[in-house]
Amino acid sequence: MSLLVGEAHVRLRDPIGYIAKVGEHLDTLNLSHEALPDGRRVTFSVGQATLLAGDGLVALRAEAEGLEQLASLKNILIFQMERLTEGEALDVVWTGDGADLRELPNFRPLKVLRVADITPHMRRVTLTGDDIARFESESIHVRMVIPEPGSPPAWPTLGASGRPVWPEGAARPALRTYTLRRVDLASREIDVDFVAHGDAGPGTRFARRAVPGDPVGMIGPGGGGMRSADWNLFVGDETALPAIGRLLERLPPTARGLALIEVADEAERQDLAHPPGLELRWLYRNGIPAGQSAMLREAALALELPETASISAWAGCEFATFRALRTHWREVWKLDRTQHLAVAYWRQGVAETA
Repeated sequence: MSLLVGEAHVRLRDPIGYIAKVGEHLDTLNLSHEALPDGRRVTFSVGQATLLAGDGLVALRAEAEGLEQLASLKNILIFQMERLTEGEALDVVWTGDGADLRELPNFRPLKVLRVADITPHMRRVTLTGDDIARFESESIHVRMVIPEPGSPPAWPTLGASGRPVWPEGAARPALRTYTLRRVDLASREIDVDFVAHGDAGPGTRFARRAVPGDPVGMIGPGGGGMRSADWNLFVGDETALPAIGRLLERLPPTARGLALIEVADEAERQDLAHPPGLELRWLYRNGIPAGQSAMLREAALALELPETASISAWAGCEFATFRALRTHWREVWKLDRTQHLAVAYWRQGVAETA
């Protein structure tokens, strides 16, 4: 199959410095990349990208098998460029395949089908819609596009920069990242579990008020799980429960390992299907606010490295715990990027933005 290709040239004050920042940033992620003269080549789940520093500009080349993957790759590249150039004004226009596309190819409008409380602080919202096959994949994360209550939904379009263009003012929907708990193509259903946080953000408010027929959008999927090994470790708080539940269900029945799961109290414990050789160990904060307990981090750091042929370690948690585990797994356990994946699902005192 021939690849689709998009190219862009972006003027920057310090192209070589930007490429250096990209290299440092990639070292913190589980992405395969190689150094090139004045550039980097990076392999993403949706395709490959080449970044080359030139005279006052960075040349970007995105290669993918389909328009959806190519659009996702362009979005990733420009999103990261916005983050790493410290507010520098970017004038980006892509040429090549998909350059005239104005509908987000990885966006789907959905509606609420039903709502159920799984635990006192976990609500499952079942969504339905057409053409949802893309969400049945190894990727498990999506971005929920949440309209303002009582207003007709105003969905994003695709800009020439490869980034979504959002409605202005009060019509602008909120954007939050969640995990696909279940996708059933036969029934056209998608389950998304929402944790009721005390800050009552837009995702929590949506889940609390959701009734059948409410509109919501979904962008994705992205991110992935870990391939199974001889011994598998999962570490997470309640925000990672949907991901842990889905990843456990995908393990082979012979899988061994341990899942360390921190929740508010015993009432938040869930029945999770898992291989008999994998232990579920629940940790209860019992009154300690989320993000202010070190029990999950301490329990994970206290584990001894098992003597086995292969190891897979996965974590989804608050930023401080994520950073400690990632460092420990890399520097103490000596795991390479194919053996571990740690993700900061949230950060104390910081709200997610678009």
